Amino acid sequence: MAKTPTMSDEQALAARVVAAMYARDRAAQSFGIEVLETGVGFSRVAFTVRDEMMNAHETAHGGYIFALADTAFAYACNSRNQSCVALQCTISFAAPARTGMRLVATANERALGGRTGTYDIEVTDEDGAVLAFFRGTSYRVSATII
Repeated sequence: MAKTPTMSDEQALAARVVAAMYARDRAAQSFGIEVLETGVGFSRVAFTVRDEMMNAHETAHGGYIFALADTAFAYACNSRNQSCVALQCTISFAAPARTGMRLVATANERALGGRTGTYDIEVTDEDGAVLAFFRGTSYRVSATII
């Protein structure tokens, strides 16, 4: 008889999946993104805004903030070891980020059904002030991560 996975089995799988993804994620590594926490349908990642990430307004370029949120989204939606890709993503910026700020993106699964999932990601500063709201829709493909 097959063993029913327990929450700790699922959490351990999520951690292994995210570790494998991060090992191959050269973009996240080049941005200095760190994985802080993972779980089933959940992830938290962070980076520190660097000088070369500034735009002409002397605030962090929105593309970097999007990349941070997208990384959290990717790790959350792939956490069950079922390969998912982004089907659609949107972001709304609430406040600027500046050089030296440590930004944290927290992804939470909101809905999962069929081949799609919906995830909300908040990007905050270290004090918890929200800088951006990101929503991603994932699409499950026929592959696994590990």
